[in-house]
Amino acid sequence: MEILLAIVVASAVIFFGALISMGNEKQRRAIDGLREQVTLWAMQDLRVKRERLAREARMDDPLGWLNKVVGNACGSNLNLQVVESFETPPVLICASGGDGRSVVITTLAPKEIRTLKQTNHNRLSQYSDRNPILSLPRNATALECSALNSGMFFDLELPAAWKELTGHAIANVQRLWIYIQIR
Repeated sequence: MEILLAIVVASAVIFFGALISMGNEKQRRAIDGLREQVTLWAMQDLRVKRERLAREARMDDPLGWLNKVVGNACGSNLNLQVVESFETPPVLICASGGDGRSVVITTLAPKEIRTLKQTNHNRLSQYSDRNPILSLPRNATALECSALNSGMFFDLELPAAWKELTGHAIANVQRLWIYIQIR
């Protein structure tokens, strides 16, 4: 009799444990669904706010905007002055007003530059004598600018500023790379 009672109690504990586990799993799925819905709502809300503000956004001073973006990325105001620009690959050469350092701004990440340097030299020969991106020294500091660290409208402002500063259009660019050459 005691064995039968022990089996019934153990079975009941296992049964109720299984029921509680199933209930917890249902709750977890419901909470995950709610979390996903809240995330989608927040993203849609940001898109709406961004679109509304993007219509009002204007850029009167592209060089000032560039100085602000570079200043945020490197932590100090470099007081950039445009020296030269290249269309292929897209490069903007600036001089730092304070200390005379050369600042190279491009859409190419360090890995892409290394790939360009390692590709067929015949294709590079047309750029190598003119474009300084291919002759960047190894000790150049590389900084990345994107909407995460340069403002919510970075990807919308960048093409307009680039067009004003260089005269060349760039499209669908989400990141900008800044290479500061150490002297």
